[in-house]
Amino acid sequence: MQVVVLAGGFGTRLRPWTYEIPKPILPMLDKTLLEHVVEVVPSEKVDEVVVAGGYKVDDIEAYFKQADVPYDVTIVRETEPLGTGGALGNCRDVISDRFVCLNGDIISSLDMQVGMDLHEKNGGIGTLALWKVEDPTRFGIVGLDEHQRITQFKEKPKKEEVFSNLINAGSYLFEDSIFDYIPEGRSSLERDVFPVLAQEGKLNGFSFEGYFIDAGTPKSWSMGVKASIANKRWNSGKRMETNWYADDSINVDAKSSVEHTMLSKGATINSASLTNCSLLENVTIGSNSTLIETLVGRDTTIGKDCVLNNVVIDHGSILPDNTVLSDAQWPIVE
Repeated sequence: MQVVVLAGGFGTRLRPWTYEIPKPILPMLDKTLLEHVVEVVPSEKVDEVVVAGGYKVDDIEAYFKQADVPYDVTIVRETEPLGTGGALGNCRDVISDRFVCLNGDIISSLDMQVGMDLHEKNGGIGTLALWKVEDPTRFGIVGLDEHQRITQFKEKPKKEEVFSNLINAGSYLFEDSIFDYIPEGRSSLERDVFPVLAQEGKLNGFSFEGYFIDAGTPKSWSMGVKASIANKRWNSGKRMETNWYADDSINVDAKSSVEHTMLSKGATINSASLTNCSLLENVTIGSNSTLIETLVGRDTTIGKDCVLNNVVIDHGSILPDNTVLSDAQWPIVE
């Protein structure tokens, strides 16, 4: 089976990390974000991953040429932003037969085999994974009948338009006949395609439980790391209390407090406090510094007595002693 990953964004909310590394190949523990996204499909079912993207796709292609993954990776280039419908439509010439389509940011406990079984039972053109929320107004909501067929689809409804608290979870199983409903050029699956298919009774939906994280912001990236550590989503390295250690090169002194944090090779923590952080390779944290939900690029040194909350730090940075930052990027762009 082919899996399409919609990865057309620039990763702006994770800058400056993504100036150098495109989001699909950012490391989350010992795998890339894209590998985590694809894991919702049973591994024995996936023979090709089609990446629909336009930003730094040469870097993505080069990475997977040398990466040890059990599937082929094909890049479909997007020369201009096409929206979710247009990006998928752009793949029509490389897709054959039934396929899975996934938004490129989602870390979740979804088992797509459940959707495959429902699709076999109900038929139709598409089957959507669904997630339950309290406030669905920021999402696409779905109405289901007793046979798990989708009866309505409404993108970002107003409060008075809400008819369900089940939202579109950005993970789909499609027949290739979906392309008959996608026009050439820019379009939206959520606004232009799903409402039509729902009206025609050609969509199914199934909800799942566990966790569902859109890992496209610093805070949600940290949530994705925390969930991946808790659910053992790694091949190498080890869990130490609530943290992931890449290997034995990591040095955390006894006076440090570290929780729910990803520690890549060469990390050195000197009497510091880290909560829900991600450290790429060769990072040093100075004494008495406090980091919360902070993403630290590789080859970076953070000075003493720093306080960093929800900060993304560029690769190769040196932060002076006593730096205090919140909801920011480093270096600071005026």
